[in-house]
Amino acid sequence: MATFVLIHGAGDVGWYWHLVEAELRSRGHDTVAPDLPCDDDSAGLPEYVDAVVQAIGDRTDLVVVAQSLGAFAAPLLCDRVPVKLLVLVAPMIPAPGEAPADYWANTRYGEEVRESYDDPIALFYQDVPPELASEALKRGREQSEARMGEASPLEAWPDVPTRVLLCRDDRLFPAGFIRRVARERLGITPDEIDGGHTPALSRPHELVDRLEAFAAEQGLLGGH
Repeated sequence: MATFVLIHGAGDVGWYWHLVEAELRSRGHDTVAPDLPCDDDSAGLPEYVDAVVQAIGDRTDLVVVAQSLGAFAAPLLCDRVPVKLLVLVAPMIPAPGEAPADYWANTRYGEEVRESYDDPIALFYQDVPPELASEALKRGREQSEARMGEASPLEAWPDVPTRVLLCRDDRLFPAGFIRRVARERLGITPDEIDGGHTPALSRPHELVDRLEAFAAEQGLLGGH
């Protein structure tokens, strides 16, 4: 069995993964889903990574799964702990040395043809059950921008198998945008899943099926 290290996105909490954690554990895996210090003006990417490393402890056979902005922290983990597989879900895929605040301009995000949504539920949770979407909004935190302008300490993409999983109905990061950025930055073609930006809440079982399949390809599931 594997240990799935689950990294949430901007202004969020580890609770985002609670349905995925329950499903993974029911299938015999270990999980870690820490809260990042994303509302702390003194914290930047290094502190985000510190929080994840502390939560991992001495666990091994690590599959790191990062949602959205969490993908900026995920590759940095590989210098700190023995990661066997990176899975980036609806991600912001960082370039070496890139500041998160520069991602939008550097990826030409403003050129994407997409609808505009003022309502966070319509943007992030359009296919999430209403009570879960409401709970997610209540639990969310204000994302600090204080250190988002700092260059990432990432020097090169780690030598770790990497998968990108896009959400075909994502209103924040349209499928075509993720396909292009994944090709330009990682030279890979994303896998695809139905649903909006937050599949851990809208389709946790399907997401876990994908995560297990990716892990199995790396020989991480033993005889499961």
